[in-house]
Parts: sequence; structure tokens; C-alpha cells
Amino acid sequence: MTTMYVRVGGGPAIKQVVDQLYTWILSDEQLSPYFEHVTVESLKRHMAALLAQVLGGPAEYGGRDLGAAHASLDITPEHYTRVVDLALASLFLAHAPREVVAAVEETLDAVQPQIVAA
Repeated sequence: MTTMYVRVGGGPAIKQVVDQLYTWILSDEQLSPYFEHVTVESLKRHMAALLAQVLGGPAEYGGRDLGAAHASLDITPEHYTRVVDLALASLFLAHAPREVVAAVEETLDAVQPQIVAA
């Protein structure tokens, strides 16, 4: 069975999706303040590795636990939803199959409690 990672186009497609996502995030006046003191290229590498792993690709994500990485950011539910919407739009723009987009959305919904401030 072909993995979702392969079906979406592998590493090059994942990079394209992550690049588009961060282009939108960094130009969004509500979201960009979260990234003012962050090395975005490093974040993009972590995001690409995490997304690849979620889609059945190489298990190379070596970043911090999602809860620990986001604990000090006080991310609101509205801002989290905004990022999720941009991530899904990035996948659609890259012509990801609907079931891949749905699987990513399901994963993002599942990890929301780890990322959004209580």
C-alpha cells in the first residue's frame, strides 16, 4: 500500500506545503507576532519532518514535545484554527488528495489540546 507521504509527492511536496504555510503565517498580522523571535528556517525543517512522519514518510522528527514547544506561546483557539486552515489550504494548493488533507486535519485536531493555551 502506498503511503500518504508518497501520494502527496514525498519530500519535495512537503517542503512546498511548509514553505507556503509559513509564507502565509508570516504575512498574517494576527499570527506573525508568534514568530518574531524564532528562526523560521529551523521551524520549517521541524514542521516538514513532522508532517512527513504523520503522512507515513521517514520518522525523522527530532523536535521537542509539542506541548513543551508551545507552552510559553499562549496560543489561542482562534489562532490555532487559523493556522490549521492555512495548513489545509497549503495542502490543497499542492494538489494533495482529499484523504491526505483529512488525515492531516484529524491529526491537527488531535494535538490541539497540547498546543492551545488552557
